[in-house]
Amino acid sequence: MDALLRWAAELGVSDSRPPPFPSSPSAAASSSPPSSCLGRSLVVADFPDAGGRGLAAARDLRRGELVLRVPRAALVTSDRVMADDPRIAACVSAHRPRLSSVQILIVCLLAEVGKGRNSIWYPYLSQIPSYYTILATFNDFEVEALQVHDAIWVAQKACSAIKSDWEDAAPLMKELEFKPKLLMFKSWLWAFATVSSRTLHIAWDEAGCLCPVGDLFNYAAPDDTSFEEEDVAEVTNCQQKDEMANSSERLTDGEYDDSNAYCLYARKKYKKGEQVLLGYGTYTNLELLEHYGFLLSENPNEKTFIQLDVDICSIGTWPKDSLYIHPNGHPSFVLLCALRLWTTPANRRKAVSHQIYSGSMLSTENEMEIMKWLISKCEGTLQQLPTTVEFDESLLVFLHKIQNSSNCKTDVKQLGFEQEFAVFLRFHQSELDCSDNSKLPVRLLRSLERWELAVHWRCNYKKTLKKCISYCKSLIHELTFRLNRQ
Repeated sequence: MDALLRWAAELGVSDSRPPPFPSSPSAAASSSPPSSCLGRSLVVADFPDAGGRGLAAARDLRRGELVLRVPRAALVTSDRVMADDPRIAACVSAHRPRLSSVQILIVCLLAEVGKGRNSIWYPYLSQIPSYYTILATFNDFEVEALQVHDAIWVAQKACSAIKSDWEDAAPLMKELEFKPKLLMFKSWLWAFATVSSRTLHIAWDEAGCLCPVGDLFNYAAPDDTSFEEEDVAEVTNCQQKDEMANSSERLTDGEYDDSNAYCLYARKKYKKGEQVLLGYGTYTNLELLEHYGFLLSENPNEKTFIQLDVDICSIGTWPKDSLYIHPNGHPSFVLLCALRLWTTPANRRKAVSHQIYSGSMLSTENEMEIMKWLISKCEGTLQQLPTTVEFDESLLVFLHKIQNSSNCKTDVKQLGFEQEFAVFLRFHQSELDCSDNSKLPVRLLRSLERWELAVHWRCNYKKTLKKCISYCKSLIHELTFRLNRQ
């Protein structure tokens, strides 16, 4: 990490605002090169319960304050790789019409990896994780552990699409004489996961760019908090009026700006030592797993979907992905509207449509009918799944402990999941032969991590359905009370 931060500093990466005027030649000559690009606004820190390695505030930070600037020279982009290597540029040009921008960036990334220490990005590439936990890396056992059909389908589709991209790009990689190891699907999957989980948006390339040091930020889910007056005052006071004139998105995330650098900003106030987070999109937990390889226990953007009859989905003009249940168990506005319309006799729908589209309840009886239908649907969905919330919660405790166990044989017996663990070992064609003082092999530990993610996702899914049942029952009780009082 020290080598990475020193290399980044030499390329001009910095966590402080550049001086308004260039230093004098004599001052530049007398100053020694910085040993790190961080230390003024940010420091590398470990957050075991919140994303692992990340960036912490080196001092109190204001919302909207510039916290990291990464010049274009440090960014890994396909055009930069090809500009530095005419042979790669010529080969890519010949294959470009049938390859996507993402495929081209992946090929360029693997080409730089193949150069080893001769790559100008070697200090950065050597710090990129050696494995990922995005959905496409899940094996059949881990995919089945998701249990919910839609989630299983997403995982299978993701892996199939990546394999197809790899096959399409294989002739180009062979023409570039990649080493046999880099031609393997395993290497392509690693590079795809790197691009999927670490790139930032740039205007000139749909694939984005890899941003050294900038990709150390962990994720924060976007929310609807507005810009407070005191934040506006602070931004103005620290001479960021030009940034205020632009969108609040620029103030709270980042962008490639006119200074030919990627600039990242504090999305809120941070106290010294707090983890500084980056919001890079609104994602459900399944989408976070698919693209980034993690999920959030509390995700304000989570959407839980249940199987709906075709006539419910097609009764209005609403998009299907707006028919969902919120994390607190409440049906979405569109789902409520669709159900209200669906439970209304066909010959009356036109007359009451304006009332439904405004979000108003049609009648107490109609609302109670909807709530009863939702209860039945959620209970039926839960009954079809092979395990309960309580089982999943206990399994999560087991999986977490066994990954950190130094005597796994004893712990598996004590924690009570011998049968489940035996199925896991059979899938991997392995036996529980570890001694009291040894850990599981790395390949099994990584699979356990993905298994835990799958169980975590399905457990959250079931919890939301149970919350929906509780919400519907509570509303029915309230509506019944109203009816009785009339």
